[in-house]
Formats: sequence, structure tokens, C-alpha cells
Amino acid sequence: MSGLFITMEGTDGAGKTTQIRLLEEYLLNKGFKVVCTREPGGTPISEKIREIIIDKNNSEMTDITEAFLYAAARAQHVDEVILPTLKEGGIVISDRFVDSSVVYQGFARSVGERLIKNINKYAVGELEPDITFFLKLKPEDGLKRKKEQAELDRLEAEKFSFHQRVYDGYVRLSKRCKNRIQVIDALKSVEEIHNDIVRGINNLLEKNGI
Repeated sequence: MSGLFITMEGTDGAGKTTQIRLLEEYLLNKGFKVVCTREPGGTPISEKIREIIIDKNNSEMTDITEAFLYAAARAQHVDEVILPTLKEGGIVISDRFVDSSVVYQGFARSVGERLIKNINKYAVGELEPDITFFLKLKPEDGLKRKKEQAELDRLEAEKFSFHQRVYDGYVRLSKRCKNRIQVIDALKSVEEIHNDIVRGINNLLEKNGI
């Protein structure tokens, strides 16, 4: 595959959507074919699974059910969107990928990192992002931003302790995967964060001779 796979990770309210939009614009202006997508979601089937996952009425959902639903949505997403784009030499920017499952279900839900990775082996095969940007934002700051929304989904409405475990999980994962995960302070201005991301992308493009 000659394409490039970029993922954005972070706690709720970190500003991933804004940065994905800015990065897409930057890469399009450089002449690249860019596909922006999200998880769970990105395909009609995956979006339907997303609706089940985030529905606040599904409070009885077990942690392992949640983990399998994420993996199922991801399997369809990889097969239908990500791999075809990469094979055509395009750039995929995804709002979340396997790291989210490791952190949210593996660490925060205590399902276990090993089980999450085993489930997702079937969903993604050997596919791994070329670079991941972790927009680092403490849960108390993220929740302040999210309170401006009219309504929170099932995961956003979780207790503070859950969001703290998510944050701690991301920090733990980013320290372990320094070669792939670039940590960015999400309290910086939108422009400063974008510039940090662009530097990381340009270094990757130069390294790969793209």
C-alpha cells in the first residue's frame, strides 16, 4: 500500500474534529487525495452500529458487548473505506482507531488490553496507523467543553472516574508507542495545534519520500 493512514485520538472535547478539518484542507491544498472518516462509523453499517453503542437507552450493555460492537464496526470500516483508499495511494484521516478501544474498553472498562488486541486482529489484520496524534486534554477540561453540548451520548455521560481512566490510558499508551504517537497539548490554540500536526505530517511525508 502506498497511501498514508493518520489517526486522531484523545479524550472527549479535545478538539479532534477541528484539527481533522484543518489537516484535510492542508493536505488537499498540497494535491493529495484525502478521505476523512470516524470510528465507530464511516460506513452505513458501521454508523448503525455506532447508534447502538452511543444510545443512552442501552445502559444495560455489557463491557464485552461494547468491545465486540466497536470491533465489528471497525472491521467493516477497514474493508470498505480505509484499505481501498490506501491501496489507491490516498490519505486516510480517521477520528479514532484501535487505540480508542485499547483505552476505553481495555483500560477504562477493564476488559483487558490483550483481549481487545486479539479481537481487533480479526477486524484490522496487520493494519496500523502511520502516525497518531494524541490531543492531550485532562478530563475535567474536556468535560467543561462538552457541557456546552445539548446532550451527551452514553459514553460521554459516564462518571468522571471513567473519563480519568481513559485519560490515564492514553498517557500510558502514548509513552509506550512514542515512535507512532505524537502527543500534543490540546490546551494550545487551534492554530498552534494545527502547526504541530503539520510539522509531524511533513516529517512523515519526507521520511517516506512522498
